Amino acid sequence: MFHVEGVFDPMTAPASIYDVSATGIDGNLLSLSTYKDKVLLIVNTASQCGFTPQYQGLQALYDQYADRGLVVLGFPCNQFGGQEPGDSDQIQSFCETNFGVSFPLFQKIEVNGSSIHPLYQYLTKAVPGIFGTEGIKWNFTKFLVDRSGKVVKRYPSTAKPEDLAKDIQALL
Repeated sequence: MFHVEGVFDPMTAPASIYDVSATGIDGNLLSLSTYKDKVLLIVNTASQCGFTPQYQGLQALYDQYADRGLVVLGFPCNQFGGQEPGDSDQIQSFCETNFGVSFPLFQKIEVNGSSIHPLYQYLTKAVPGIFGTEGIKWNFTKFLVDRSGKVVKRYPSTAKPEDLAKDIQALL
């Protein structure tokens, strides 16, 4: 299993999204294989970003489609403008208090660079961004994963959660 303490190594990249584990906001290590047969919307998040209000839209998607198999996974990241400076308790409290977030959140990770989390190593290779770049450009980049674990689409930070509904419905 790959987990948050892993360091980027292209020779040991995960073969499947289900080979990756991440530490939940509660401190417990969780294998993404837990979400087999679910549609996943994976988002790198931040609490002090201009896109932070997207938490509300992400929660609305989760509320609307969770019973049909959608799981939104939030991965806080402090790599863009230092916009996620808090610890796990602060992040969780902020998300619950301000946006009623009930979808799974994880501990802070890096989504770019030499300490890139294996999940983002996998996601960015599976679906590169504009002009084939793999790097994440900013907070609230979104990845849609089908029930078999295939990454089917990458959305920029500017994509509003409600605009993803049609793509999500097609996979449910």
